[in-house]
Amino acid sequence: MLIAGFPAGAWGTNCYLVAPAAGEECVIIDPGHQAAQGVEETLKKHRLKPVAVVLTHGHIDHVASVVPVCGAHGRPRLDPPRGPLHDERPGEGPRPLIGMPLMGELTVGEPDDLKELTDGSKLTLAGLEFGVSHAPGHTKGSVTFTMPEAADIPPVLFSGDLLFAGSVGRTDLPGGDHAELLRSLARVCLPLDDSTVVLSGHGPQTTIGRERATNPFLNGLDAAPRRGL
Repeated sequence: MLIAGFPAGAWGTNCYLVAPAAGEECVIIDPGHQAAQGVEETLKKHRLKPVAVVLTHGHIDHVASVVPVCGAHGRPRLDPPRGPLHDERPGEGPRPLIGMPLMGELTVGEPDDLKELTDGSKLTLAGLEFGVSHAPGHTKGSVTFTMPEAADIPPVLFSGDLLFAGSVGRTDLPGGDHAELLRSLARVCLPLDDSTVVLSGHGPQTTIGRERATNPFLNGLDAAPRRGL
């Protein structure tokens, strides 16, 4: 399996391209602020063909390059529940943000092909299987993606801004809820095997085992049953 990630834009948001191998189809996760060029360079470097863009949540640092990336390749976007821009401005639809300038580029509008992710669903994209878990707390619609262990490759969690190396996502923005984030950590992260590699929305990779042992936000949390995964 090939996972190529790079930090993009002013917030250093991690964008990931996931494929069975070089030269095959891939999925793009969280093409955020100023990520379009990095996406194109990574596609070219590994000879990849994108089949979909998937989003962990709707904050602008994770979605700002969705329209150029989807438009360049004619690929669908798969959104968290309620749609990402509803997370960014609760109660508002996406239309007021279309074309609004942000640090020299345009914020996201709506690609032509838009699908909503559901909790507990399984996605088969580019020959890979992704499990989807609703993980509110950082935003109301946040989701994570898991990939099962395969051959000599450990399981993987794309945690978005739920879990970081040594920390967790902030909850002081609109739609944030710290108690809900702790419940999501208990339900989504703690039941995973210690060997699970965590690829988060910001910062370096880590593992569930390392975070279980050292992350202060996980102290005292007990694993809760996961729904449908």
